[in-house]
Amino acid sequence: MKPLEINALSKRYGERLALDSLSFTVPPGEIFGFVGSNGAGKTTTMRIAVGVLEADEGEVRYGGEPVDVHSSARFGYMPEERGLYPKMTVAKHLVYLAQLHGLSAKDAREAMTSWTERLHLAERRDSTIDALSLGNRQRVQLAAALVHDPDVLILDEPFSGLDPLAVQDMAQVIKQKAAEGAPVLFSSHQLDLVEQLCDRVAVIRHGRLAACGSLDGLRSAEPARIFLQVDGARNDWPERCAAVAGFERHDNGLLIELAAGHDENDLLRAAMEQGVVRRLAWQRPTLTDMFRNLIDPAEGSVR
Repeated sequence: MKPLEINALSKRYGERLALDSLSFTVPPGEIFGFVGSNGAGKTTTMRIAVGVLEADEGEVRYGGEPVDVHSSARFGYMPEERGLYPKMTVAKHLVYLAQLHGLSAKDAREAMTSWTERLHLAERRDSTIDALSLGNRQRVQLAAALVHDPDVLILDEPFSGLDPLAVQDMAQVIKQKAAEGAPVLFSSHQLDLVEQLCDRVAVIRHGRLAACGSLDGLRSAEPARIFLQVDGARNDWPERCAAVAGFERHDNGLLIELAAGHDENDLLRAAMEQGVVRRLAWQRPTLTDMFRNLIDPAEGSVR
């Protein structure tokens, strides 16, 4: 397998700059999360990557070569807006798409059978798309992206509308493709799932890269905080505590940033003078915390 490279992509829609020299690389076997507010440029990037849109500037490379119609045929793409034929049955739909990607009729039928079994759609093979639930349509859309055994997997909001069991199925498939060596790029507003699945994450803001790296690397840029719960303490005591540089109230406790030159023992001693300490623990920043700090709230919200 080869790396997928997004190289200095720019794209305008009229006066609006949707992408502004956006660059990142997804190595073989990596699950790469792509997050940002609505309208930040995620879908535009993915559409350019698979050849649905043309960039104004920059290019997409696979294995060091510009992606063309032949190499993009080896990509698996699951769009956010479902592109399924409503009156076609699941089986005919998947066989048809597999043959469009070059599989023989026999191989297409075998691939359809395999993926409908893998994604728990075997009993719905003869159902039309418009007769399926939203979750099962999502499963069919994923099967459509996988039916030709792609070398690259690009998924735009794959977990939207799925129940917990379907989310588990989807996550297992993503991990499987990465384990086989495929670069996997997916976007999602469900940041807890991104955090669980991804090796690295890119945060896009106004068409530009706001941050990119492993979760541990991104966390290292965030101030370490302590969750503290004290029963019986006065509300204003942290403001008078030398060990506290800043705090916010959170889940019946406080999230505290330590002052320079102080450690958790200093904070504990001060808290014990105020009341009964029920809990004191280091709090690692979540992806949601990091996202909130990187994205202008006026641009949009996490959903």
